[in-house]
Amino acid sequence: MGGGHDAATRIVAIRHGETDWNVGARIQGHTDVALNATGHWQARRAAQALADEAFDAVYASDLRRAADTAAALAAVRGAPLHLHPGLRERAFGVFEGLSFDEIGRRWPEQAQAWRRREPHFGPDGGETLSAFYARCVATVLELAARHPGGQIAIVTHGGVLDCLYRAATRIELQAPRTWQVANAGINRLLAAGGALTLVGWADTAHLERGARDETAA
Repeated sequence: MGGGHDAATRIVAIRHGETDWNVGARIQGHTDVALNATGHWQARRAAQALADEAFDAVYASDLRRAADTAAALAAVRGAPLHLHPGLRERAFGVFEGLSFDEIGRRWPEQAQAWRRREPHFGPDGGETLSAFYARCVATVLELAARHPGGQIAIVTHGGVLDCLYRAATRIELQAPRTWQVANAGINRLLAAGGALTLVGWADTAHLERGARDETAA
């Protein structure tokens, strides 16, 4: 899948499958939480939905909820899998492992700054929103630049996908989120000229077709 160095790279961006902390609304950040049974099923469904597409490479966060989701896709496609710490979720420091309510009770002022999406706020021990955004966008553009004219898959986290959507649609960091970042949802972007463009977002049809067989391995 060659092309000139100025050719656009197609990106299929996928959020990791569900974890128990997703279900419990606990902040994960850099904590290495595993997929639950539903998450493994979602990973297989996403891989099957993309089985007919060609990828130059599959890139994933090195946190296992993303890496295991990506492994299902790489296995189906026979594409090389590369883990990259630049695709990790935002580091949330002292917030990690806690629910929204617990954070609000322990650190009400920090919780308010977080909910207001203040770009230069970071929880104690965590990343600021502006630094996180810069990391995510720079990492994805750098990976895309390795495959001009090709297509890559990126398996990452909800916060990263939120940043990519904002970058592609030119929506400011402090604007409220009005778009989905579903577990194992399929999202599509183009990278060209050092910028991202939105192609499609929040495709979850592969997770809705038919009833899940709860007895399946």
